[in-house]
Amino acid sequence: MARAISPQRKFLTTGAAWAVGLLIFFPILWTILTSFKTEAQAIASPPIFLNFDWTLENYAVVQERSNYVRFLMNSIIIAGGSTLLGVIIAVPAAWSMAFVPSKRTKDILLWMLSTKMLPAVGVLYPMYLIFIKLGLLDTRTGLVVVLMLINLPIIIWMLYTYFKEIPGEILEAARMDGANLRSEILYVLTPMAIPGIASTMLLNFILAWNEAFWTLNLTAAQAAPLTAFIASYSSPEGLFYAKLSAASTMAIAPILILGWFSQKQLVRGLTFGAVK
Repeated sequence: MARAISPQRKFLTTGAAWAVGLLIFFPILWTILTSFKTEAQAIASPPIFLNFDWTLENYAVVQERSNYVRFLMNSIIIAGGSTLLGVIIAVPAAWSMAFVPSKRTKDILLWMLSTKMLPAVGVLYPMYLIFIKLGLLDTRTGLVVVLMLINLPIIIWMLYTYFKEIPGEILEAARMDGANLRSEILYVLTPMAIPGIASTMLLNFILAWNEAFWTLNLTAAQAAPLTAFIASYSSPEGLFYAKLSAASTMAIAPILILGWFSQKQLVRGLTFGAVK
C-alpha cells in the first residue's frame, strides 16, 4: 500500500523541485536579461538584475551585422538531417541487437560507447584532411555525416534499451502472420517504440544543435550554424557581453520553443506515445 504523504512533506518536495529547476534555468534567464541591457549595464558591478534600462539595440546590431536566418537554417538542416539519418541507421542496428543478439552483442555495445570517450581533438586532423580530399569542408552534408557518426552510439544505445522492453512474442506473432523483416520493423516494432524513438530524436537534435567543436573547425561561412554565429561575437578587442547575450538568446530561442511545444504535446497525449 502507498504511504500517505503529509502536506508539509509535499510542500517541501515541491519547493525543492522548483528551487533546483530555477537554479538550472538561471544561466539562461541571466543571458536573456543581459541581452536587453547596454554594454555598461552588462558589466556593472554589482550586477543589475531587473532595474535597468531595457533596450533592443543589441538585437538590432546583431541582425545588421549577421544574417541570422542563414545561420538558423544551417542549424536546422544540420541538426535535423543528422538526427533523421542516425535514426534510419540505428533502428535496424538496435533491432538486431535487441531481438537477434549474438555472444558479441554486449561487446559491440560497449565498444560503441567507448568511442564517446575519445577526445574529439584527437581525430580532428585526419577528419580535416578527409574533408578536404572529398570536398566536404564547409558543407552541410559533411557536418550532417560527422554529427550523425558522433551521436550514433547514443542513438543505438537508447533505442536498444527501448526495444528490449517490447515483448518478443509480439514480433513472433507478426512473423507467424506472414510479416517479413521490413514489415516487422516498419509496421510492428516502430509504432510500438514511438515514445523511445521520439525522445531519442529530441535528445539527438539538441546534441547536434549544441555541437560547437566540429562546426567551428569544419565550417567557414557557407555551412556555419548558430554555434559559429555566437562565436563570431568573441573578438580580440574583448567580449561584448550584451551583444553576445543577444546572439545567444537568438540561438537558444528555437530550442526553447521546441521544448515548450514538446511538453505541450506530451501533456495532451499527442506525441511520445502517451496513453489516452
